[in-house]
Amino acid sequence: MKIPFSPPDIGEAEIAQVADTLRSGWITTGPKTKELERQVASFCHTSRAVCRNSAPAAMELTLHQLGIGPGDEVITCAYTYTASASVVCHVGAKLVLVDCCKPSDGGSDCYQMDYDALERAITPRTKAIIPVDLGGVVCDYDRIFEIVERKKALFTPSDNKIQQALGRVAVMADAAHAFGAQWHGRMCGEIADFTCFSFHAVKNFTTAEGGAVTWRDLPGIDNEEIYKNYMLLSLHGQSKDALAKTQLGAWEYDIVMPGYKCNMTDIMAAIGLAQMQRYPDLLARRKQIITRYNQVMDTLPVSYLRHYGEDFASSGHLYLVRLNGRDEQFRNDFIVKMAEREIATNVHYKPLPMHTAYKKLGFDIKDYPNAFAMYRNEVTLPLHTLLTDEQVEFLLETFVQRLRD
Repeated sequence: MKIPFSPPDIGEAEIAQVADTLRSGWITTGPKTKELERQVASFCHTSRAVCRNSAPAAMELTLHQLGIGPGDEVITCAYTYTASASVVCHVGAKLVLVDCCKPSDGGSDCYQMDYDALERAITPRTKAIIPVDLGGVVCDYDRIFEIVERKKALFTPSDNKIQQALGRVAVMADAAHAFGAQWHGRMCGEIADFTCFSFHAVKNFTTAEGGAVTWRDLPGIDNEEIYKNYMLLSLHGQSKDALAKTQLGAWEYDIVMPGYKCNMTDIMAAIGLAQMQRYPDLLARRKQIITRYNQVMDTLPVSYLRHYGEDFASSGHLYLVRLNGRDEQFRNDFIVKMAEREIATNVHYKPLPMHTAYKKLGFDIKDYPNAFAMYRNEVTLPLHTLLTDEQVEFLLETFVQRLRD
């Protein structure tokens, strides 16, 4: 029984939406992209949303919105994918990595950053923090906002309206995994100052490639101004997009900044519009699978990421398991043994300081012992809405067998 790791759940509704777009004659950014932005904002309980061609594009443009660049520092966690950190390098700021929480065998492990280490890492040059909502579980933003408020005396805003309005370090969530997650009665997207989502093919909610950014209403800042600035940044700095230029006599435009090119197309948005209609059911199916996984994992010498509690609900994106007491070699052999039964598994994540690019920036995994401890025996199981109940049971039986080999 072959079980792939994370295939996209695409049905006839998505195909019909794409076909409609292709027949419409409008395939780049247009009415469907604008409608998806409206629906994303409504879903996240925010005033506006912007759809882009990827989550990293959304994050990098947000750093530009915040006026962050050379001479500034941005903090994120060492236990994440490169996209959380590379955007900091792209804008010329200094990347600061902090370790994750200390893991403990037998408990629900913390894959989030060490918040005490985060507080120590804030300096007068710190302009933003990028928490990572790993696996779809929202970080402890109460703790994060308490920290940035306590550190306000260190903060000096640059000549940037948003920095000046905040009067403290900005919090930009890397919520690539967390579209649809909830925390303390709020939706992911309305909690951090800015929240960036991924709609990549392997994500719960997909537009093939793509992403979005939402933001909280900020005192003294016009949401329309923020929205228009995203448009400028993502379309060469051009004062009108293609849709606006189709209006009678409205061909003329200006280039007001040397911008980027990372807009979402209506073909991508069409997939998202169909996914949005199905998304509550997709999230519910993920919860069913996670509940069954948990029932078996609770009987084994493993620890797993906790997706649901009294005051939070994950998007259920990744099922991360630590094989307690085991090392890298056992974990790697275990992955091979699962693959021999045609079950694809993965590792989330190899910490950034273990990668060549970040070693070259001066990071050393020895300085991040908790991240390494989490990584050394972590394995990620398939978790997607195309899994049948039969496949789930086969996967679990194989997991138990291979763990005991």
